[in-house]
Amino acid sequence: MNTLFNPIMRREDSNYRLNLVSNEQDLLASQRLRYKVFVEELGGNGPLVDHQNRFEIDPFDEFSDHLVLIDTNIPEASLDHVIGSYRLLRGDIAFKNNGFYSSSEFDLTSLINSGRKLLELGRSCVHPDYRGGTFMFQLWNGLAGYVIKHKIEILFGVASFHGTVVANFAKPLSYLHHWHAAPKNLTVKSIGDTSASINIIPKEKIDRVAAIVQLPALIKAYLRLGGFVGDGAYIDYQFNTIDVCVLMDTLRMSQTRKSHYEHIVGKDHNPPN
Repeated sequence: MNTLFNPIMRREDSNYRLNLVSNEQDLLASQRLRYKVFVEELGGNGPLVDHQNRFEIDPFDEFSDHLVLIDTNIPEASLDHVIGSYRLLRGDIAFKNNGFYSSSEFDLTSLINSGRKLLELGRSCVHPDYRGGTFMFQLWNGLAGYVIKHKIEILFGVASFHGTVVANFAKPLSYLHHWHAAPKNLTVKSIGDTSASINIIPKEKIDRVAAIVQLPALIKAYLRLGGFVGDGAYIDYQFNTIDVCVLMDTLRMSQTRKSHYEHIVGKDHNPPN
């Protein structure tokens, strides 16, 4: 068994429950949370977004698993009880259906041809009122159990900078290119008319401290776990973001990073059902 992700979880409050969506109520609540974060907060949009009922929906929801963190103090009928969410799409499921969400922004040929077990991470979000605590880590705990259960080898997905002007993020994008580029055999490249280079500033001219400060928290977290990024960025005007593809190879993660992950997520966890 791959020991990278131990199915462990620390629960600071019994009023929260972590599980995979198994009913329509929880799925709708997850899509309601996504609307709050990606549409209301970040200004995103999309062809299937339901503005009248406030649901952020896309075609990949139907074929994905949805890991949700629930505040059991909030009535389910309100559809506000999901306070954290992660969308998980396994390779074996993607190949039988619509493929991967990321394939509209990045050429995933290297991953698909690797023959390894893939998991696409997407739509990661936590309600604004619950940020700054352990709630994102709790979602990662659930992800840990999921990865070990399905013997996932490579995790990947788009991670975003808020905004669409690449020049505003020249430092952090160039930092990612020079210090955290994916190995050649796993490199994915941005595609499409809104593809942009992230090799903007020469390596020797980058202020690393300033660049790291500009990195979104989620990207920093992936990097701490040994993550790396693909070649180029995709400007998503619908979601008002600049996207990079982040990858994590469980076989390449050092023991130090494994220990760091296990320290973050704690002990005494059972994987979500």
